[in-house]
Amino acid sequence: MKTIVPVIMCGGSGSRLWPASRETYPKQLFSFGGGRSLFQDTVARVAGESFAPPVVVTGNDYRFLVAEQLREMGTDGDILLEPMRRDSCAAIAAAAHLVAARDPEALLLVLAADHAIPDAEGFRAHVRRGMAAARAGRLVTFGIRPRHPATGFGYIRPGASVADTDGVLAVDAFVEKPDEATARRYVEDGYLWNSGNFLFGAGTFLTELRRHAPEIHDAVGRAVAGAARDLDFLRLDADAFAASPARPVDIAVMEKTDRAAVVPSDFAWSDIGSWAAVWDMAEKDGDGNAREGDVVFQASQGCYGYSPDLLVTMVGLQDVVAVATRDAVLVAAKDRSEDVKALVGRLAGMGRHEAAEHLRHYRPWGRYEQIDQGPRYQVKRITVAPGGKLSLQSHTHRSEHWVVVSGIARVTVDGTVRDLKPNESTYIPLGAVHRMENPGEEPLELIEVQCGAYLGEDDIVRYEDVYNR
Repeated sequence: MKTIVPVIMCGGSGSRLWPASRETYPKQLFSFGGGRSLFQDTVARVAGESFAPPVVVTGNDYRFLVAEQLREMGTDGDILLEPMRRDSCAAIAAAAHLVAARDPEALLLVLAADHAIPDAEGFRAHVRRGMAAARAGRLVTFGIRPRHPATGFGYIRPGASVADTDGVLAVDAFVEKPDEATARRYVEDGYLWNSGNFLFGAGTFLTELRRHAPEIHDAVGRAVAGAARDLDFLRLDADAFAASPARPVDIAVMEKTDRAAVVPSDFAWSDIGSWAAVWDMAEKDGDGNAREGDVVFQASQGCYGYSPDLLVTMVGLQDVVAVATRDAVLVAAKDRSEDVKALVGRLAGMGRHEAAEHLRHYRPWGRYEQIDQGPRYQVKRITVAPGGKLSLQSHTHRSEHWVVVSGIARVTVDGTVRDLKPNESTYIPLGAVHRMENPGEEPLELIEVQCGAYLGEDDIVRYEDVYNR
């Protein structure tokens, strides 16, 4: 097996780009600037003859979103589901165990799904540069030549050249995020930004993992051995995976191994770790402003606006970020945008559901969006994808009214099946066994009005579900 197996890490809560990105729909699944999502851009960078189908490591809540975005790309691959978060080392270990069982000599290219790398060919050229070192038993990372003394990244101190390679250096040390004065010194001394992307042999990584973190190696190995197939997904054994410590791969392996090497890299790269980073990568107008959505600037410079749903106007501002969604607005000084993660933590501590949830919720059959809510009623806009089918279900505390806006709805109520066209409606009595599906080739759009004493999403009894929920 001479191809490289991409391992795409697609977990994370996405809190640093709140309120657009939230735990229920994190930044890697978003598109910034239109077109493909960050995850899909990552998949596209590792498509072609040199690469095998990817192994995507994600969580249960994102599984259908990931599968749908892969389907849109026309890409096959393994989707490994983590039962719970155990940080990057356990996730990489799971992919390594899976691939090594097929071919212990295979090379793994470990990538974060939420990084932006516009120059895909430049990135692939640096990957090719690191292959000889990886095949020789090195754990290779990609160190970005700094564009400025950033305090938000870890750094790598490069050492001597690695024998029989072109442009690959040994790693003298990994260092944590510095203060501003230290960052300036690091840049002057030739340190590199730690990109968090890696290239190494599956067997090599497992050998080093067993040496430096045997408890992770063994627990994750048992989780992979006990994995079960669920539709298009591979579920790791929950009990075994839970026994693994939660550690970043840098701390568990890379800082301890004597096999670490780095490819000094000059391709454009961003971890999209703040709204300032989004602004930095975006196309700007003559005043240095960047926008996505319905945003208008007046006498403003160096600003960023994001608003897919509402008109946002910015007047007389400089270096300000404004992000608007239907249920939350963020206004921040651009140089303080890295504080957003702490803000989200504060909101979560206050019990604010906006910290983690959007008004729009994604499901394997499509999505729904809350339009209005009050005492004893709730209104939703529901979109069912072509071929999508909700579970056969009933509710204990609510009745429902459905009005079709576009498409065809095949509705089952207590065994009776009929098709509804646009401007037709039906009533689902409390306790009725019912189902909605889309038999057509276009998305089904409908408005649902729920009435009852309790309207929570957990008021559901499922009798049959094609998605095994």
